[in-house]
Amino acid sequence: MVELKTAEEIERMRVTGAFVAETLAELRARAQVGVNLLELEAHVRQRIRERGATSCYWDYAPSFGRGPFRNTVCLSVNDAVLHGLPFDYALRDGDVLTMDLAVDIDGWVADAATTVIVGTAAEQDRRLVRATEEALAAAIAVAVPGNRIGDLSAAIGAVARDHGYPVNTEFGGHGLGRTMHEDPHIPNQGTAGRGFPLRPGLTIAIEPWFARTTDRIVTDPDGWTIRSADGSRTAHSEHTVAITEDGPRVLTLAP
Repeated sequence: MVELKTAEEIERMRVTGAFVAETLAELRARAQVGVNLLELEAHVRQRIRERGATSCYWDYAPSFGRGPFRNTVCLSVNDAVLHGLPFDYALRDGDVLTMDLAVDIDGWVADAATTVIVGTAAEQDRRLVRATEEALAAAIAVAVPGNRIGDLSAAIGAVARDHGYPVNTEFGGHGLGRTMHEDPHIPNQGTAGRGFPLRPGLTIAIEPWFARTTDRIVTDPDGWTIRSADGSRTAHSEHTVAITEDGPRVLTLAP
């Protein structure tokens, strides 16, 4: 069931979104050569505790994972792109790191992800990260009343095609608000003019993610970390967005 939010409820989600954005910005600054993924996880735990927030990931046990997930942030390196389980790994020069964070503050959720290149950046990795950011921006631009979910999906898919990247549709964006995952599902490829209509009050997480040379995925033995099936590098960008009469409102921007 799709739940439309009031202006006041959207504002409460924005408060959560600002915290998510601030925390991800801190992680981006900390993601340096030699830093352990477990240090990043520890930082997020501390920030959540200090803020009096709740992690949406802790104890999360969906059908696709080997739950419960006992961490507060998803950290995915190189060919890993989604649901990366933090582990004892020191970042290396040139690593591509995706950080995905969803938090609940006072009953309202926000979700965002960002990909950084640690140390020396290869141009093909820069291009991949930039493509997900462009796809996210393209989808946000058409997130207006009167359009449909298919318009978002088509915008993401068009950017992927322009860059020559295949698109996986098993995992994509989603509604959110009182919980981390609500209807509707937002695939990263689709047909414009099709699907659920965008209405004021709809709050969604838009999250394009691409692997360089495949649309197939595999899951690690940890039961969570999703990787490209051919080992090619990946990237992921995500924002929480509210549909309003005045156009899209991104709720996960740092103040």
